[in-house]
Amino acid sequence: MKLSELLHGHDHQVLHGDQDIPITSGPCLDADRVTPGSLYVALPGHPEGGPEAVGEAVARGAVAVLVEGPDPSGRPADPGVCVVRVPDARVTTALVSSRYHGEPGRAMDVVAVTGTNGKTSVSSIYESLLRISEGARVGVIGTSGARTGGDPILMPRSVLSTPEAPDLQYLLACMRDRGSASVVLEATSMGLLNHRVEGSFVDVGVFTNLTQDHLDDHGTMERYQEAKMLLFQGMCRRAVVNADDPVGATIPAMMPGAVTTYAIEADADYRATDLVVDASGTRFVLHHGERKYPAAIPIPGRFSVSNALAAVAACHLLGHDLEGLVDALDRMPQIPGRFEHFATPDGVSVIVDYAHSPDSLDKVLYTIRGFAPHRVLTVFGCGGDRDTTKRARMGEIAGTYSDLCVLTSDNPRYEDPEAIMDQVVPGIEATGTPFERVGDRHGAIALALSSARPGDVVLVAGKGSESYQSVGDDLLPFDDMTAVREISRA
Repeated sequence: MKLSELLHGHDHQVLHGDQDIPITSGPCLDADRVTPGSLYVALPGHPEGGPEAVGEAVARGAVAVLVEGPDPSGRPADPGVCVVRVPDARVTTALVSSRYHGEPGRAMDVVAVTGTNGKTSVSSIYESLLRISEGARVGVIGTSGARTGGDPILMPRSVLSTPEAPDLQYLLACMRDRGSASVVLEATSMGLLNHRVEGSFVDVGVFTNLTQDHLDDHGTMERYQEAKMLLFQGMCRRAVVNADDPVGATIPAMMPGAVTTYAIEADADYRATDLVVDASGTRFVLHHGERKYPAAIPIPGRFSVSNALAAVAACHLLGHDLEGLVDALDRMPQIPGRFEHFATPDGVSVIVDYAHSPDSLDKVLYTIRGFAPHRVLTVFGCGGDRDTTKRARMGEIAGTYSDLCVLTSDNPRYEDPEAIMDQVVPGIEATGTPFERVGDRHGAIALALSSARPGDVVLVAGKGSESYQSVGDDLLPFDDMTAVREISRA
């Protein structure tokens, strides 16, 4: 496809070269991933590229360069390289990436899930419901990577829950080409703010909740909310919204006539009542219209029911049979790293969960306290280079619900793990709950398991299904559930 065809209809100015040059390799933000025939996007501030890397990109074979603002220093003198300026490189990159891959979102039902908590769980439940009820092949893009029909799709580099636009459109194209009729993706606040989801032709946007997190990125809760709301301002055709959340209640005004609601407390199009929670899961009654459906999910907790309602509503809105969806709920597998359960040989229940914000930790521990027959022991930490204001609060929450806390390292990134723990300690101390401080995460899990007695519940919180620990420049292999299993066998 020619560059001029990719840019047709988009505001642009040719600074150098011929825009009819063929683009034979997709748009690329990372200079070291450029291949011959690429369109290189010199995105300001991008850590793996940007205007400073134009020379490297051209040397690797880029035949066109997309810039924002002034002509970049190091502009190639080669007349065979076309340089084009656009008003907003991120928006243009997303739309051009979609066009390059044949606008794959048009060929599938696309569901985008946003909210502080529940994105991965809603996505996994959505996938399971369609697979179990219809045998459908569903694509999933999010924190746990990308897969279609259960088969992973490998990417050269991405630890983003919402991949950069060129990668996202590549994944959507792979899913289309492998026969997926539907795709569910996680739309993070930064993913929305940076226009990564533009051009994906989202059929249904799902809003789960909004609680404190990511203030390191947005500064205030107001700006965080504004980023989340971008999904419902022209980016999706219809919305499925949690009516129990105060922010969710504002969305119908943004999309009159196009919002479907779900709730446990509030009146809603899909509502759950009569919840019964135990260690094996949650039973409830699902109300839709004049009908009632007895339902059950193999995941404990009110928050799990809320996530299930969101997934059911999205599926049903897209034309899938409601009775079949409800029937599939109690046949879902465990979601890796989301209230994932393991029973040790000596009668200790272990829960591994991604809870890494005050609200998510509170909900998980509240649920565990509701069914734990004996003590609750919590292994947790806080991530580095993230919102520091939540650290003491998370310590307080852990101490409030737990009989013993084991404070450890999470993903310290470029911060000192000991300094992070120093900020958590006052919150635990305020509750009077005994705690241990073990910087080595494997050692912390081992201490909690060795301290537990039959009937106790051990929560390992913060990393969920992540297979690494981010320390400085390194992603060190580490998996919480793998550690739990290894220690239990020792």
